[in-house]
Amino acid sequence: MWRDPGAPADSFYETRPECTDVPKSKFRIKAGKTLSARKWHAAFSPEGYLDIGKTLGRIHRGGIHPSIRGEVWEFLLGCYDPKSTFQERDEIRQRRRDLYNTWKEECRILFPLVGSGRFITAPAVAEDGTQCLDPLVLLEKNPENGPVVLQDVTPPSYLEKITDKRIIQWMLTLHQIGLDVVRTDRTLVFYEKKENLSKLWDILSVYAKIDSDVGYGQGMSDLCSPMIILLNDEADAFWCFERLMRRLMMWALEYDPDLFWMYEEADDKSEEFKGRMKSLRHYGKYERENMKNGGKNGEDPPFPISVFLVASVLKEKSAILLQQAKGLDDVVKVCTSLP
Repeated sequence: MWRDPGAPADSFYETRPECTDVPKSKFRIKAGKTLSARKWHAAFSPEGYLDIGKTLGRIHRGGIHPSIRGEVWEFLLGCYDPKSTFQERDEIRQRRRDLYNTWKEECRILFPLVGSGRFITAPAVAEDGTQCLDPLVLLEKNPENGPVVLQDVTPPSYLEKITDKRIIQWMLTLHQIGLDVVRTDRTLVFYEKKENLSKLWDILSVYAKIDSDVGYGQGMSDLCSPMIILLNDEADAFWCFERLMRRLMMWALEYDPDLFWMYEEADDKSEEFKGRMKSLRHYGKYERENMKNGGKNGEDPPFPISVFLVASVLKEKSAILLQQAKGLDDVVKVCTSLP
């Protein structure tokens, strides 16, 4: 049976002419299967409710058309509830944009290059909090003035020592982010513009500051890059990336006995919020079972993960195992004593 091979989507992500070894995308835009802009808009009710089930079915069959991929991802990553209205989403979007701009301004006060359209690729601070006089950093901070001669720098403005350990740790990551940014998707014409590179650096820098428990790790620039390309507004791209990180952390912490779920539905990441007692649903499966069966947060050591894994398989005996077994020997005793 003849099938429509579909149209390639490479034209939506233009590559630089000199990059001839870039592999072609296997994704094809197929009429009647790929979620098109028309089908996407038709999936909303007059009030703005999204028929998510029907939408997911079409995405599963044929993917998403590149022209609407950004706004669809906002729903898939949990930025917006499909049951929300147009008005509710507009209010949420504006509130999040304001919050992002507030965070970005706080970062700019600490390090003026944030939001300036520039970024650094050399350390700006030493581990002891002393700000660096690296000529490369000084040039990146003041490109309009040309190379900076160290003798011409007024010492008080650059040698003021930072004492806050969290700020030091954040500033130590800024050049690492910059080094990754200049290597991210370098085959794309999109990143020939320095403002797009700086936008990527800004988002990752702000994220590392407001979520210091996660901070920045190599490879996060590759995760954030599609958000920058697909969403025009920097704040919207930030929140899409932030929701992606939530999902990744949820997956990573699911069976970790030592790390707890640090995220809430709210956008608040204040110290007061982070210090609040976590409810049972904030924990991964391993820790949830421990809490259910009498373990208290930080007071009693959790049962071994081997017991948890056995209990996960032996569902009919899981309750007794999780209550009584402290090791594999106890597992054997419990199992042999039960009918």
